[in-house]
Amino acid sequence: MSNLSVQEKFWQGDFSSNYIDRNKSNQFLSANISMFTTLFSSLNNVESIIEFGCNVGMNLCSLRNIFTDLPLTGVGINSDAINHVNDWGQAQGILDSIVNINLNKKFDLTFTKVVLIHIDPDLLTSVYKNLYDHSNRYILLSEYYKPTPVSIDYRGESDKLFKCDFAGDMLEKYPDLKLLDYGFVYKHGNTFAQDEITCFLMEKV
Repeated sequence: MSNLSVQEKFWQGDFSSNYIDRNKSNQFLSANISMFTTLFSSLNNVESIIEFGCNVGMNLCSLRNIFTDLPLTGVGINSDAINHVNDWGQAQGILDSIVNINLNKKFDLTFTKVVLIHIDPDLLTSVYKNLYDHSNRYILLSEYYKPTPVSIDYRGESDKLFKCDFAGDMLEKYPDLKLLDYGFVYKHGNTFAQDEITCFLMEKV
């Protein structure tokens, strides 16, 4: 991988490796299963799924509990995290940048979860294109939402976390995308709480 952005180099290194241990828990797994089960209840004929920015594969592990036989693929930029995915053995982990990747293959569902927030805003168009180009039908974005773009300090680091209307950007850029469903997961929820994530499920029409 070459020509990585500042943000990508940040997540390629030790910070991302430490992130692995912070995000492996049964509570996280259960919350994901609940969220994905609700979101994906309306999907039809999904036979393959790829996650852009999979880290250690906790989201893929959640999906394996819902889709027991589907091929699952994850793309990540940190080698330690991708090794975890491949050691798990229930999904294919690919070490690459989601900004520049070209797999020459399509999947029925492409998705991100709390990943676009860490991408340089100037590079989002490339990630949107990869999400779109690699999707046969569905695209899911589960991210922090803010109608007006803003940069927020992240664990003492500047320019490492951004909020905006990612789904709105994609819907404007690709007129053949239709919003199927959306929802919000609240960190103070009574059951299966997560960080405050807004989810947007879109379909190519």
